[in-house]
Amino acid sequence: MTTRETVLAYSRARFAGDVTAAADQLAATFTFRSPLIGSDDARGHLAGLGGFVSVVTGVDMLSELYGESEATLVYDVHTATPVGTQRTAEHFRLSDGKITAITLIFDATPWHPIMAAAGL
Repeated sequence: MTTRETVLAYSRARFAGDVTAAADQLAATFTFRSPLIGSDDARGHLAGLGGFVSVVTGVDMLSELYGESEATLVYDVHTATPVGTQRTAEHFRLSDGKITAITLIFDATPWHPIMAAAGL
């Protein structure tokens, strides 16, 4: 698979809540970082997928950039939360056709009261 195919397969699976299909695109050695959470393995990263997907009402892709071993997606995530729409950039690193790292970039400020209310 190309970088584009791998990243889009992961992205589609994640937003559909398909943990198995998303995990298929991740390398055995994997890290995830965002302004709110981080994980040093695929299982930890995907553990919260259900909660995330439950508040997503839509995604509008704004930009897709692909290189040989990296990609960046910029999109708006529409949520059924007081946050509403969250502009997000997501950077992927790949090796041997699998995603080895994801860095999610967004303004986490609107999420702080929601996380606090949830006890997180």
